[in-house]
Amino acid sequence: MTTVVELDVPADRLGLARTFDHLPAFEFQIGAIIGDAPPLVRASGSDRRTIERALEADPSVDVLANVSVGADESGRSGSTRPFWVFRLEFTGGLELFQRLVTDADGAVLSARGREGTWSLQLLFHDRESVSTCHDLFDQYEFDVEVTRLTGMDGLERVQTPLTETQYETICTAHDLGYFDVPRAITLEELATELGVSHQALSERLRRSQSALISAELSGGLTSSAIDP
Repeated sequence: MTTVVELDVPADRLGLARTFDHLPAFEFQIGAIIGDAPPLVRASGSDRRTIERALEADPSVDVLANVSVGADESGRSGSTRPFWVFRLEFTGGLELFQRLVTDADGAVLSARGREGTWSLQLLFHDRESVSTCHDLFDQYEFDVEVTRLTGMDGLERVQTPLTETQYETICTAHDLGYFDVPRAITLEELATELGVSHQALSERLRRSQSALISAELSGGLTSSAIDP
């Protein structure tokens, strides 16, 4: 059964520990981490320049771009809290963590951070892969604390903007190396594997990526129940 694992990892094992030390109110959110592309990171907790300076001084990341600015509603008063979106390249901990997840046939769905802790959602196709990955985390001393396991029948509770069809397509593409550099499988071969046309698959992947990016930039990953 496809399983979503929710777990916590200390920032000093994945990254941004120094940023949390300098800015105790710092919070961040990352959507799905697919392939080797540096992720977009939605950050809040201080003004843009203060956050940017803290990130630039953090040895666990390189700031590649300051992408956008926005604000979302916070609290009963309806006040807004500003956030900024950066493209960050992580080194060390997160890179190894993601490789271990991939080696266990898993994928990183999302990550959030506050008060020095990362909270992540990981997707695996079966419980055996979950166990294998957990053993790898122990081997590399990631100090992981599993907080929840959710089966596919609980997908509606998983915070993702993807439909079930998009979800499975992204996972299959990831498992077969479509997002690798260089790609291990072509779009045509992936379409054949999934039993859909080349054009239909191309549109599905674009919609999936657009949904992930839009959710990340708008500040929330929410479930969807309508297939494309």
